[in-house]
Amino acid sequence: MSTRAQVRFATREEGQSFSEHPEKIHAQFYVHSDGYPEGLGLNIAQSIIAPDSVQGWEIEHVQTRHGDLEYIYYIWSDYDKETFISIFQGDFGNGDDFECIFVGAPSKLITKYGSQLEESYYKLNTNYDR
Repeated sequence: MSTRAQVRFATREEGQSFSEHPEKIHAQFYVHSDGYPEGLGLNIAQSIIAPDSVQGWEIEHVQTRHGDLEYIYYIWSDYDKETFISIFQGDFGNGDDFECIFVGAPSKLITKYGSQLEESYYKLNTNYDR
């Protein structure tokens, strides 16, 4: 059995209690397994404190800038609106002069870029895949 979880991103605002759900979030990720505090919780904390300790990803402060990026992805989401993705591409910079190479719904991204790969590589892992 899997331990499912969501990772949600919200802004720290004056008067917002950290022990209550915020009214709005900016983004969220669904985690299908190992969502318990001893698994995902530790990975999140370690990613913030010691980014090199978690393989494949790290959570950064929103003001962190890198000079070695090739792509920047934006997930555009709001209440009662369809989610869109933007992709910017550049040459090992911090994003200031990157060119937008894609804007659209997730299904459009899968159609455009997924068709270049084997189906099993990009197929979403959901209970509805039959």
